[in-house]
Amino acid sequence: MEHGEAVASFYRRFLHNVQEEKTHLTADCPFCRKQGLDFAGRLVVSLNTTGFFYGYFRCLNQCVPGGFPLWFARLMGISPDNAPGYDPDREFIRAQSEYPVSNINNEIKMYQDRLSDEILAKFQQAGIGPAVLAELKIGYNGRYLVYPYVQEDGNCYAARCVFPERREDFFWHGDEQFFGAQHQLFNGEEIQRCENGALFLCQGEDNLLALKQLGFPGVAVPDCHSLETLAPERFTFVHTVFIVTENNPEAEAAARAIAAKIGYKARLFRWPAGLPKNYDLFQLACDKGKEFKAAVLTMIQASSAFSPFATPQREYDRFREQLSQEAGSAYEALKTGFPRLDQALDGLHGINIIGGAPKAGKSCFAIQIATEMARHKVPVLYYDFENGRQKLYQRTLSRLSRLSVPEVKEAGATGAGGPSFVNACQEFQEMLGYLRVINDRKLNAEIMRRHIDFIRHETRNEYTVVVIDSLHKLPFKEFSEQRTGIDAWLRQLEAIRDELQVSFLILSELSRGTKDGYTDTPHMGVFKGSGDIEYSADNALVFSPNWDPLQTSEDQQRQNNLWLVASREHTPGLVARYGLDYPYWGFVELDK
Repeated sequence: MEHGEAVASFYRRFLHNVQEEKTHLTADCPFCRKQGLDFAGRLVVSLNTTGFFYGYFRCLNQCVPGGFPLWFARLMGISPDNAPGYDPDREFIRAQSEYPVSNINNEIKMYQDRLSDEILAKFQQAGIGPAVLAELKIGYNGRYLVYPYVQEDGNCYAARCVFPERREDFFWHGDEQFFGAQHQLFNGEEIQRCENGALFLCQGEDNLLALKQLGFPGVAVPDCHSLETLAPERFTFVHTVFIVTENNPEAEAAARAIAAKIGYKARLFRWPAGLPKNYDLFQLACDKGKEFKAAVLTMIQASSAFSPFATPQREYDRFREQLSQEAGSAYEALKTGFPRLDQALDGLHGINIIGGAPKAGKSCFAIQIATEMARHKVPVLYYDFENGRQKLYQRTLSRLSRLSVPEVKEAGATGAGGPSFVNACQEFQEMLGYLRVINDRKLNAEIMRRHIDFIRHETRNEYTVVVIDSLHKLPFKEFSEQRTGIDAWLRQLEAIRDELQVSFLILSELSRGTKDGYTDTPHMGVFKGSGDIEYSADNALVFSPNWDPLQTSEDQQRQNNLWLVASREHTPGLVARYGLDYPYWGFVELDK
């Protein structure tokens, strides 16, 4: 038998004079006379299969607290084996196994008897009647409202006393050991009544009273700070927890914090835009009057489950948004400036790792790509652990001005570089608005994220390119082995790529091949300490010289082959040949 039909059959079996409607059934209440009432009221059971409170019963006379089938079975003295959803292995987690001998129950009863007409009228403004106040044992000491925090053993050891006109004016009364946060759950007995069901978790006792008047089960904490200290294990056997706070950012943050602890079963109430700060359910009840229940039902349906996953609609919208962005000019602008390389990779997207032998020119190649992208207003973060900021800038200005580095230095000192130097300086200065060179050897993933956020905000660009020179010189202070550190960094870079739409150009060292050299045919295994490179890289490339870096003089023609050795989306093979543009610290793309 399905659970829904089992619940309905359970109530039909143990109730009398049953009348069924589409979404509920009513019957004579079996508890009224046991509670000393002269006549039996009607018991109402929700059978709305699309609602969250399916199987919840309550007496219209409010002779006993309502609940779900297991609570009904306990009240009736029925063996729990007969109740749908019973699990004999369940054990409720109690906040405290031993309680003091003395309590303040008699004081609470005395305070209940002191409720004045003025106080009753205050609650009546929100539609809260005497029966709800009696059920939750609300009292008045002549100056302060008294909210008893009854513990799981059914006794009260502490109460919160609140001045009616100033909610911030309150104090705790009773046994001091029950003033702590672990005991600050108002109407906490309700949790056991809602096993396998749903309840509300409210900020503020009065908000709970408003819901109880509508017939909903719930508990409350005195303020949003108490939410953060609430033990989520107390809701282990409740299927759905609706979290309702005041309308302010601090309370919303606290609601999200406890929802994260409770998990998938938590659902957050969200206030419509335009409502006053600190607006709450009690005020909503005052404003809406008879329409309050309809407003709450609407909020229940609109409540959002606290989930680590995006909604299907949000996931689809995000996919379409990304498609639109990839067709836009900002995405298309992620070009290296080398046509054959851009054609082979369809632009610089994802994690691109370039390996090269020492002194092969891979840093010079990366600097040229980074500065060309910055010239075209693409924000670039260049993490340099090889050359230093000054050397990088000098080589860039040399390439832009067509002057050697010594000539650049001379022109900078004497101003004799001519128009080409002046124009190059102006272009270089404009380029620096989109280029940041970082030499911080205390770098970590969180610092990198802040750098990305900053340059993206500063340049108002959706995308960022991060160049790392080189992978093997990133800080690995938390790891004793370089390979372990490289793998950890690659995991972080993958996350940054996916979350922040960042493209990476990462330089890597190569392992020595046969005869202790670097001339082996390029393949994934040539990356030094490769670790997870083969899994993390969207494109893995090798920049290999057709000359001996240890024997060729500076003024001889040098050429490098760029190989795409592995790719998630593109065909591996020779990308192009690159000739060194000596002495201007750049490369010229040649035919294959």
